[in-house]
Amino acid sequence: MDSIIFHADMDAFFVSVEELFDPSLKGKAVVVGGSPDQRGVVSAASYEARKFGVHSALPLVTAKQLCPHAVFLPGRHDKYVQYSRKVERIFQRFTPSVEMVSIDEAYLDFTGSGRLHGHPLPLAHRLRGEIEHQTGLSVSIGISRTKLVSKVASDLAKPRGILSVLPGHEAALLAPLRVGKLPGIGKVTEKRLHDLGVTTVGQLASLGPRILNDLFGQWGESLHRKSQGLNTAHFDFHEEPKSISNEHTFVHDTCDAEEVHATLAHLVERTAHRLRDHQMFASTITLKLRDLDFQTITRAVSLEEPTQLDCEILDSIFQLLKKSWDGKLKIRLLGVALSGLGYGPLQEHLFQRESREKRTRLYEAADKIRGKFGFDSISSARAVK
Repeated sequence: MDSIIFHADMDAFFVSVEELFDPSLKGKAVVVGGSPDQRGVVSAASYEARKFGVHSALPLVTAKQLCPHAVFLPGRHDKYVQYSRKVERIFQRFTPSVEMVSIDEAYLDFTGSGRLHGHPLPLAHRLRGEIEHQTGLSVSIGISRTKLVSKVASDLAKPRGILSVLPGHEAALLAPLRVGKLPGIGKVTEKRLHDLGVTTVGQLASLGPRILNDLFGQWGESLHRKSQGLNTAHFDFHEEPKSISNEHTFVHDTCDAEEVHATLAHLVERTAHRLRDHQMFASTITLKLRDLDFQTITRAVSLEEPTQLDCEILDSIFQLLKKSWDGKLKIRLLGVALSGLGYGPLQEHLFQRESREKRTRLYEAADKIRGKFGFDSISSARAVK
């Protein structure tokens, strides 16, 4: 039995709710988020404002420059929550299988409900009509066998549209789209694909799983399945991360330098292992330290050259520790975070290349052992306590 997944996405939700309370806003360029002289960002924009390049997360001052005639509103979150709950209750009258993924979008599973609801397309029309009748809001709906394709379809159907993708036609729908349209592909991955000459989903699919695995590690399988419109539920833990971090809370607060250094070495091994698992490099290293009084110190350093090597990350962490800890204050928690992530290619000094290649081979060998026998099957002497 084929799955039947709806992705329902409310159209310009915050703006649409504002229009219910002030109908004069309809047809105007409206920006929700605050005054343009504030330092905030856009929460939502009407389709009229979007035509001028205004979008969510854009600084309000920039939105004003792009669309000077727009109406700027502070927003009323309590009202948005109220209407979101109204919409959710309507969803639940149609199916008990509802997954609200944000305040204005949800997945609805209608698998096996043919006898009750009939064909999916008329059902979507009834659902959209019920939402409009009960709330005055409009919704776009995508229908397919997978969450990924349904989400893409609802986006293509906006505003107030319905797009149903028949089984077996998923790859054809996705092929001409730019790769950034696929959920889970961020700007870093999109740029790397562009550098490889891959701009469309069809070009991504043509690379095949083997090449994608070579380029992106374990996430390559997820990328290949995305390009085909297949279910990626078991692979999406390898989605492109914005940062990678690990923390450790001590059972007893400690000022034992040996224990502190060993713990940091272990945290670095874990974060660097995950970094290489994504085949990424980090340009910012962050140390987090919390003392017995729950005071938290966070220090970071930006590297001249991004790295994925344990030794280079650990050296930076120890330098940050030296600036943050006097060796006497008892520590409750330690954390290591890697950010500023990217995919290379790594630009490095010639005299460093040979040394780095040897270290890279060493860590890759350790990663293979961990992949076969578990993470704790091998560790550096520094991390042993």
